[in-house]
Amino acid sequence: MAITAQMVKELRETTGAGMMDAKKALTENDGNMDAAVDWLRTKGLAKAAKKADRVAAEGLVAVAVEGGKGVAVEVNSETDFVAKNEEFQNMVRGIAETALKVDSVDALRDAELNGKTVNEVVTDAVAKIGEKMELRRMDKVEGDSVVSYVHNAAAPNMGKIGVLVALKGENAEIGKQIAMHIAATNPASLSEKDLDPALVEREKSVLTEQARESGKPENIIENMIKGRMKKFFEEVTLLGQKFVINPDITVGEAAKEAGVEILSFVRMGVGEGIEKKEEDFAAEVAKTLGGN
Repeated sequence: MAITAQMVKELRETTGAGMMDAKKALTENDGNMDAAVDWLRTKGLAKAAKKADRVAAEGLVAVAVEGGKGVAVEVNSETDFVAKNEEFQNMVRGIAETALKVDSVDALRDAELNGKTVNEVVTDAVAKIGEKMELRRMDKVEGDSVVSYVHNAAAPNMGKIGVLVALKGENAEIGKQIAMHIAATNPASLSEKDLDPALVEREKSVLTEQARESGKPENIIENMIKGRMKKFFEEVTLLGQKFVINPDITVGEAAKEAGVEILSFVRMGVGEGIEKKEEDFAAEVAKTLGGN
């Protein structure tokens, strides 16, 4: 029976196996999908599929810089224990270095790493280590120079929070200070014009209602809103924030004094936006002992 690309794709999606393994499984079993799944399971190559419904919210963020390019990637695991595994760390490091050559996370998944695609490398690690893992995202910046910083580093250039700062000009010292500032304050955007319009409207709506509750005249309310929105922009935009190293000036002013301009930044934290399932440990043990 002829093995089609669609059949290989379907088997990969069902089992999490690599492309060549899926093709071989179908070939060995004359295109029978169920038999191919069983074949992969006996070889230990379909182990990843059993992990698919678990939540992978731990892991590592890794950063890599090459010249005027910088990239941050997040690779998730189920437990923090795996994030401390040297084999997992080496895989994440390799993925980050590979990410310098591509422009999207989809392209990264298909990119070559050690003779396989990144997707296949991750799938192999799932089968070997026994936890669900996932290359979740990547982000890139470019400038005359790029400075990186990792907070809570588990190994060189990887940890719980990774930051990249792209600069026009070059000043590694101020770049590192700004990166540390970003890690601490988590600004919403570089400047006011980069803010999500929906976020701005929501904040303005809340502040308007608060001001109207004061019962003051409309012209006073209008000025109150302008003043409060100005404060909001100073708090959430990187260039407007007070610099943690010197609160007497803003980050934008600190960069200017150092002879550089901040072009863009990335702050990536492990598990951001992933809903983690919280369970009572005692109840979980009781459930296990009870055989449920």
